[in-house]
Amino acid sequence: MSAVMHRAKADARASHVTVGQVRHLAGGREEIDCSCGMTLTNGPQWSLDEHIRLHRAEARYLALSEVAPAGMPRLIPVDPARLPR
Repeated sequence: MSAVMHRAKADARASHVTVGQVRHLAGGREEIDCSCGMTLTNGPQWSLDEHIRLHRAEARYLALSEVAPAGMPRLIPVDPARLPR
């Protein structure tokens, strides 16, 4: 992995960490805050842990997409601004 892509991945990891304690709400709902400002929750078909993992994976993907070399083959088409659609 190039130094630029490695730094982007590390920055994304550092920018998306859970903050505080899990809040247990009525109806079995749970939520926790991310350092980016988003509130992560569980849902009817996903756990809080699954939401945290997806959120972090999306953050890494977006960070890597921003610095990936133009023309690199992709699974998801990239618009002219080079971010996934």
